[in-house]
Amino acid sequence: MCRLSKEFTVSQVEATKLPYKVKNLKLAELGRKEIMLAENEMPGLMALRRKYGPQKPLAGARIAGCLHMTVQTAVLIETLVELGAQVTWSSCNIFSTQDHAAAAIAAAGVPVYAWKGMTNEEFDWCIEQTLFFPDGEPLNLILDDGGDLTAMVHQKYPELLGGI
Repeated sequence: MCRLSKEFTVSQVEATKLPYKVKNLKLAELGRKEIMLAENEMPGLMALRRKYGPQKPLAGARIAGCLHMTVQTAVLIETLVELGAQVTWSSCNIFSTQDHAAAAIAAAGVPVYAWKGMTNEEFDWCIEQTLFFPDGEPLNLILDDGGDLTAMVHQKYPELLGGI
């Protein structure tokens, strides 16, 4: 069993990990409609999906993301998945999450931990949830807007740095 810190081991993190945490999963249908609209405004990502999706160039990538959870970010997340990556996500801001976008991504099976108006403690908890994937394996890539995820890895989980 891999030792993560004085307090956690992989099995303990896995045992307490939720598959997602969003404000209201019932918002997923609205989120899906808005994601489809956003795809029309993001031709670069859609071209990447068409050109490289079948090749899965990101296979083996375990990307933990910490960016604003919006419909545009949802298009990015789904592009990363289409390119073969495993993805977990949290928001980089306690007020910027579009709850319908987070719900749609959760409904699509991507572990997302974000809702508008979370507390600072919930914010930190959400980021921490993205460090390990459902199979218990840690992240190996970071996509981070404000540096909170990166700081958490450096400060609380430095043993993960070698695999990133």
